[in-house]
Amino acid sequence: MKKILALLIVSVFLQTGTVIAEQRLRLATTTSTENSGLLKALHPPFEARHNVKVDVIAVGTGKALRLGENGDVDVLMVHAPAAEKAFIAGGFGSKRLPVMHNDFVLLGPRHDPAGLKMVANLSDAMKKIAENRVDFISRGDDSGTHKKELSLWQTAGIKPGGNWYLSVGQGMGAVIKMADDKQAYTLSDRGTYLAFGDKTGLEILYAGDEALFNPYHVILLNEEKHPHIKSDLARSYADFIRSTEGQKIIAGFRVAGEQLFHPDVTR
Repeated sequence: MKKILALLIVSVFLQTGTVIAEQRLRLATTTSTENSGLLKALHPPFEARHNVKVDVIAVGTGKALRLGENGDVDVLMVHAPAAEKAFIAGGFGSKRLPVMHNDFVLLGPRHDPAGLKMVANLSDAMKKIAENRVDFISRGDDSGTHKKELSLWQTAGIKPGGNWYLSVGQGMGAVIKMADDKQAYTLSDRGTYLAFGDKTGLEILYAGDEALFNPYHVILLNEEKHPHIKSDLARSYADFIRSTEGQKIIAGFRVAGEQLFHPDVTR
């Protein structure tokens, strides 16, 4: 009788999910964290520990922040400092905490028609692309990468436009593929580029400038504006990715032997 009762209880649990139901946490983040494969390494320990499934919404930073403003997600991880600070100042977020960084790189075809390998600084690199009117693929999607690209043109004193400048409204992976197909230039985060490995013939033609630094932050939403969000679970997520364990996973994540992201939490 006890065995039969136990089997009935297990059957009810499995059918209804009332006792062992998995929680869901909605994370809006950038395409770079998703396309690089980092989240597939970072999330499983957190999910197992908290009996939760992280639903990843990978979009440009601008759209991720709008999802946060509307309370359509529970937590954010993005990479556009000025926009993030405006989000906090607007009362939409309660905390903005550093997680990791990589850098942006200028990609282009091996034969380098604009001559970026010969330039002295980043502004000269942008000017060379514009002066030679060689194809440049812009994400055009209000992402962190797009925001950075626009700031680079502005710093160089250039307003890009014309047949050579293609604004496509796509994620980083799609843009790298388009640039490869057209033998064009583009701006990418290093992580996504490295994750593509031998899928592209594009090369890094300019990197290392201080202006190309690319930090990522986790942002907790203002629960007073959106009391329905899973704020406790969001805090647990932020704590995990910034913990010693989470930071070790980030530091250890590699593609083809190369480290894609560098942890930013110091202890």
